[in-house]
Amino acid sequence: MIAICADGAAGEGTAWLAEYRGRRPTFACVLSFTETGLIPRISAAGKTVENRRYTAAADGEFLVAKQGRNSRTRQLPPLQAGISPAVISRAVLQSLSIPIHLLSTGLHTALNVPHIALPSVQAESLETGCAMSLAQAQALFSAGQAWGARLASASTYLIIGECVVGGTTTAQAVLTALGYEAAGLMSSSHVTGNHDQKQRLVNQGIAALRCRRRCSQGSTTKPKALDLCAKDVAAAVGDPMQLVVAGMLLAASQTGGVLLAGGAQMLAVYALAKAIAQQESMSWQSQRVVVGTTRWVIEDCHADTVRIAQQIKVPYLASQIHFGQSPYVQLRAYEQGFVKEGVGAGGCAIAAHLYKGWTRSQLRHAVEAQLRHAF
Repeated sequence: MIAICADGAAGEGTAWLAEYRGRRPTFACVLSFTETGLIPRISAAGKTVENRRYTAAADGEFLVAKQGRNSRTRQLPPLQAGISPAVISRAVLQSLSIPIHLLSTGLHTALNVPHIALPSVQAESLETGCAMSLAQAQALFSAGQAWGARLASASTYLIIGECVVGGTTTAQAVLTALGYEAAGLMSSSHVTGNHDQKQRLVNQGIAALRCRRRCSQGSTTKPKALDLCAKDVAAAVGDPMQLVVAGMLLAASQTGGVLLAGGAQMLAVYALAKAIAQQESMSWQSQRVVVGTTRWVIEDCHADTVRIAQQIKVPYLASQIHFGQSPYVQLRAYEQGFVKEGVGAGGCAIAAHLYKGWTRSQLRHAVEAQLRHAF
């Protein structure tokens, strides 16, 4: 039910699974926004640009709200095919009574459900090379540290999910600026990856960052490397979620396990956190942190996130979730390459097996029951 696709060191993934088997986790989901997500065709997480403004809010509300005719929550965003992965996460979290915490920053609309309000930062698009100020980045990171420590103190291990439209593109930008190979390797919500578009935006953002760097140093020559601190990089071409979760995982790892629930985006977050910890001589327990996703991300023939995980040296797990036998066309769309991951779906599926030994069939039936109840 859980595959180890890459390992940070010999046996780290296996040891992590053994350590937290049978334990009930706590789930936290960071909802955020970047103007990158409004670029035409950048994401399939919302059928239109206007839909994508509210994707994170709708997904977050769906996770925790009571469903019914009198519900004040907004509808899940319409997609080209399939249905939001929030349905998968909710099915696991509700069925297994796993505690849920929503954290939000910079959303276009106020949430209609209980949540933790972080410093509000609406990030500019990454091609500006100045998505956020360094002060904003530091505030987000510090808030993440505080909440990571607080939530971890009350749980055996912490699952951290995210919802930020356009996040695989900002993830590619951060990975590239930190020196990792990411071009052509990133997964996305599209059936086929929009690699050319992503790379063009990343190139523009990093070029703008280099230009600002030269101007601030009074230099006219192109530097061989960006030579910036990791927080500078995230502020320039990243998104708010990355900084919050980086702070959360570094703090939470001090007291318990952390499952970063996502694919390419969470790999970038891990790389960012690792760089910050190294640059600022921060203490953390890297062996307590893994990244977990769905098999649809791992099996994406238009991407290679395993190669990214190998570069950054982190245990990379995948739930063997399968909807091929489902009577619901929305779920079978996942098997055709639509959606793939988001809102912590892969991590929740991994937790269902770890905590209660759920099989693929049990997981599918729970998600189908969620669909019938909610819609």
